[in-house]
Amino acid sequence: MSRTIEILEKLIAFPTVSRQPNRELISFCEELLTQAGAMHQLVGLPDGSRVNLYATIGPTDRPGVILSGHTDVVPVEGQAWSSDPFKLRRHDGRLYGRGAADMKGFCAAVLAAAERAGALRTPLHLALSYDEEIGCIGVRSLIDVMEQAPVRPQLCIVGEPTSLAVATGHKGKTALTTICRGREGHSAMAPIALNALHLASDFLSVLRAEQRQLAADGAQDGDYDVPYTTVHAGILRGGVQVNIVPNEAQIDWEIRSIASDDPAKILHRIDVSAAEILAAYEDPDAKIETRVTNSYPGLDTAQTREAVSFVKSLVGANGTIKVAFGTEGGLFDTRLGIPTVVCGPGSMAQGHKPDEFVTEDQLSRCDVMLDGLLERLRAGL
Repeated sequence: MSRTIEILEKLIAFPTVSRQPNRELISFCEELLTQAGAMHQLVGLPDGSRVNLYATIGPTDRPGVILSGHTDVVPVEGQAWSSDPFKLRRHDGRLYGRGAADMKGFCAAVLAAAERAGALRTPLHLALSYDEEIGCIGVRSLIDVMEQAPVRPQLCIVGEPTSLAVATGHKGKTALTTICRGREGHSAMAPIALNALHLASDFLSVLRAEQRQLAADGAQDGDYDVPYTTVHAGILRGGVQVNIVPNEAQIDWEIRSIASDDPAKILHRIDVSAAEILAAYEDPDAKIETRVTNSYPGLDTAQTREAVSFVKSLVGANGTIKVAFGTEGGLFDTRLGIPTVVCGPGSMAQGHKPDEFVTEDQLSRCDVMLDGLLERLRAGL
């Protein structure tokens, strides 16, 4: 495990916050993987500032196993850290640093496993992506390239932190922005103007009503802590100063859908209700316009898939779970047809928080899991 921790220390030192370059971190990984005998390619932005790394150890003419992780982390601004978030701190069996749990701990374990892989009869693939934290953005260009490959992996393990439980599902996400347009005016004559914030308030009521309906009568999946599809508004912007009636307001919101719900149908219902709001105003200047800004599919891998039993055997698990957070796993599954599970060290309860950490025990168990995988790959699965 000392090598995994050594690599983790290097990875945390790269401040790869989403939308910021990750090229220096990728260069470090390139060098390590080249020395381990891996073939690799980079796929990403034309300027090379943010890239995905896809590497293969072993033969390239047969299906293998892909280990997927993201290299970006969430910001630390406004968080009260006890130490430098981009310098690994080791204390009392815990390893602190931004990304330690989400998810540079897994990436470090994967890189360390690559170094000790040796000759493999079945290939091991590594996918390290960028800008996952803002909607699984970076990995899409890598998947575009993989779609053209003559041979695709037969199994994908996404190493997001699950405390090494085997997760077979997560909800899909649709991110949306709604613009409410009114008519500006002096606040002393507010009734003559058309307040965009009031339109936004009416629209928020529609979202809340849809959420109540989904919770009471919608489809349910008891494997989730919140067993139904959720509708959530996160940001409301509008107005310049109090004596001006605002002519525009913006709401950023999302739908997190279980597999049996179609987010397009939910959005259609919301659009119908928005049209009813506008009709009640009877004002041609009133507008409510919604657009999808990002989306990724959910993951719902059947318990009967061989991939599930295979990963369960690696970690000694009897059952499976589903996780609340999203991953690139749904993209590997829906676009490439690769059976996918989520299984990695650490807990998402530590993610996105000050003093984020992964325990040494979790990393040690991850190393054991990957050693078991390497044994299977050496034997040809």
